[in-house]
Amino acid sequence: MENQVERESMEFDVVIVGGGPAGLAAAIRLMQVGEAAGQEISVCVVEKGSEIGAHILSGAVFEPRALNELFPDWRERGAPLNNPVTIDEVFYLPNGTNHIRTPNMFIPKPTHNHGNYATSLGNLCRWLGEQAENMGVNVFPGFAAAEVLYDDSGAVAGVATGDMGIGASGEQKATFAPGYELRAKYTMFAEGCRGHLGKQLIEKFELDKDSGTQHYAIGFKELWDVDPENHVPGKVMHTMGWPGNHFGGLFAGSYMYHLENNQVSVGLIVDLSYSNPHISPFDEFQRFKHHPLIANTLEGGTRVSYGARAIVKGGLAALPELAVPGGLLIGDDAGFLNMTKIKGSHTAMKSGMLAAEAVAEALIGGSAGGEKLDSFRAKFESSWLHEELNQARNSQQAIHKFGTLFGAGFILADQFFKGSFPFTFKDNTPDHATLKEASSARAIDYPKPDGQLSFDKLSSVFLSNTYHEEDQPCHLTLADDSIPLAVNLPKWAEPAQRYCPAGVYEIVEENGEQRFQINGQNCVHCKTCDIKDPSQNITWVVPEGTGGPNYPNM
Repeated sequence: MENQVERESMEFDVVIVGGGPAGLAAAIRLMQVGEAAGQEISVCVVEKGSEIGAHILSGAVFEPRALNELFPDWRERGAPLNNPVTIDEVFYLPNGTNHIRTPNMFIPKPTHNHGNYATSLGNLCRWLGEQAENMGVNVFPGFAAAEVLYDDSGAVAGVATGDMGIGASGEQKATFAPGYELRAKYTMFAEGCRGHLGKQLIEKFELDKDSGTQHYAIGFKELWDVDPENHVPGKVMHTMGWPGNHFGGLFAGSYMYHLENNQVSVGLIVDLSYSNPHISPFDEFQRFKHHPLIANTLEGGTRVSYGARAIVKGGLAALPELAVPGGLLIGDDAGFLNMTKIKGSHTAMKSGMLAAEAVAEALIGGSAGGEKLDSFRAKFESSWLHEELNQARNSQQAIHKFGTLFGAGFILADQFFKGSFPFTFKDNTPDHATLKEASSARAIDYPKPDGQLSFDKLSSVFLSNTYHEEDQPCHLTLADDSIPLAVNLPKWAEPAQRYCPAGVYEIVEENGEQRFQINGQNCVHCKTCDIKDPSQNITWVVPEGTGGPNYPNM
């Protein structure tokens, strides 16, 4: 946008980008530490979704360890954790018909879920947002942090929210309203996986130069109303194997969680390290639901919501440097996720709490801001969060290295010794570099959706309540407009048509000619294109605030 646009500015001690579990836990902990020290700390949380929770997507089984520390009285406060895990099962699927129950003795202890809760992470974040506001945190939903602000020394000095009312050609419409400058002594970035601004910070400050290669998956979720006879409150089920054991280097695992009110959440997590460009993770998920183990619960039910998002999977070895002058990375923006437990909300929360304590101590000590808080790393390395991630550091890498069955065997042995093997696996091939050329890969004929258990992308996106103002600059930007047709199409059959879970990318033929079409209004903000594009030509940037999905109860 033109430099002469004048923006209003607001000053805070701390600005937090992202209203997810990490950002909200950080905001709350800042207020708690400030109150205990008798010092007022001004905190702002800026969230691009239309409300807190609108962009939150998770299975979710929630481990309350961090919440117990943040609010020991969370039950009395009315936290929406009313559905404790009652049954905890893991199955191996050798194919699309059969299943084998895994005995508990062969399930790593960290994966067990008794004592946890099957819930909606979106609703939990809504509740955390209410707690934060009640404590005096300024919560601004509907504003997308679009730019990092720096002071004269190069330290992070806050963020600017995106301008509203910009036309697709860049012109100011009648509805134009400039964004705000939210200036702060310290800024925390909690945007979730592959955060737009976090990615910029990592590149600018080379925060990953001493880290292992980050890896990702795409996670799908559907929420279903099911027949009460098929519903068991608190039942949790995970699977591994099919459809992730067919040709193409595809590793996948699934979940089905029985929630409250005769609802279940069902989903598939597909590693983005797959090699066959013909693979469509969305269609793998739709096909997966026809497995009898899943279909027996869903048949006769009604699908009520759909969503997808990328998941960070690199583990401890892939964590970047956590602090820059004036800024900190927390939650999935940094990669705090324990995939051995198949859950990460508690780790995201703890990372935010540790960062908050580091920032609060600096402010209480008289800091004027802009410092690089290495104390955050020190707090992390002496915490249970580091211990947990260190114990799980080889889990996902073992699956990549040995495959599903032998990898699971390694994880069992590794976790029996609490991750104490004296080595760390490395996988230095980034997910975008794993695709074979289409001509040497097997084509896949996916079955057509039946409209009862399986569905198409557009009807699925409709259930995500996704909306973007169409007359705005496209937030899916191409470094080179020619690459999709000139490079990606002949080499990889343009895989964006398949790895995108929302039908954003199409090859359209008109008058005998092809063109690459971006349907940005369909985007559910999963970030998969930013990760998997083999030419690294696509960059996801924030659209106008409130744009994207509006997930209810997800």
